[in-house]
Amino acid sequence: MQSNKRNRFSRFAGRVLVALLAAVALSSCERIFEDLDPCLHGVSLRFVYDYNMEYANAFPNQVDCLTLYIYDENDDYVDTRIVTGTELQDENYRMKLDLPDGKYHFVAYGGIACEKSSFTVNTSTKRTELRTRLNADCLSLPERKLLHDMFWGELTMETAESYNEGTVKMMKNTNGIRIVLQQVAGGIVKAEDFDFEITDDNTLFNYDNDLLPVADVTYTPWVKGQARTGSSVIVPGVAPEPIEVAYAELSVPRLMARNSPRLVVKRHADKATVIDIPLNKYLLLMQSDRYDMDDQEYLDRESRWTLFFFLKNNDGNDSWLNTCIVVNDWVVRINDVEL
Repeated sequence: MQSNKRNRFSRFAGRVLVALLAAVALSSCERIFEDLDPCLHGVSLRFVYDYNMEYANAFPNQVDCLTLYIYDENDDYVDTRIVTGTELQDENYRMKLDLPDGKYHFVAYGGIACEKSSFTVNTSTKRTELRTRLNADCLSLPERKLLHDMFWGELTMETAESYNEGTVKMMKNTNGIRIVLQQVAGGIVKAEDFDFEITDDNTLFNYDNDLLPVADVTYTPWVKGQARTGSSVIVPGVAPEPIEVAYAELSVPRLMARNSPRLVVKRHADKATVIDIPLNKYLLLMQSDRYDMDDQEYLDRESRWTLFFFLKNNDGNDSWLNTCIVVNDWVVRINDVEL
């Protein structure tokens, strides 16, 4: 009889001990046993670039290197993580960070840790002192004028046991602008006969990705050439003929709606101006009314632009035909824009 009582008491005591151990484990897995690994604690970050006109995540296809700066809740620097491997091409990639309990600011840059990077980040012990600058040789060296794409994003969040999950939304800070010159009545336009340039003040980024004023700089093409289209423009009274167009492509950093960049095309021989327009105003004219966004969001979401200009030949001199241009397949009337 006494033996049975002892057995029942032992079973009861065992159940109580198990319950107590489970309670301790739930309250803090770091305090179970000192000789076991501590609980995983920190954040798990996903990186997404869907701030584009397709609203689709293009991060795995467009971001080839990633730099993450970590700051605490007082904006003091904590650490840097750099990823340059093929894991960035995996849609399921997550960056897991083991961090002490707390709130953190994460600042991400895509493209600056790559060998061909066009931008340099001036790191600082304070997040608000971060600066990103376009490398000077990208304005002068032909092989550097095609800017390596740069992306930026940020996130503020707290850590948690077994990792708190968060998403860093990225924005693209580089643009490709392709200029095409075409004769109205057909014929050949030679790229070597023209000089192309864009002027803007957009070389220095603040910690929040806004642009800081410095001075206007001049961007020139990273490529120029000619292409035969096999088509012609129909003009009353003029027989159509094959067309060979001239093109140039320029690469520039972020376009700000408040800035006033200008696109200028000149004849190479005498430097006479053929085209001189406010670039932003023309780019913004192609925005469809179906998009509910302001001017800055549109300039940030779109990153590849094509502008067609139609020229007419007066006694052998190319001049801009003051009727229309085509921007990304949209026809733009010149009188719709205040020059």
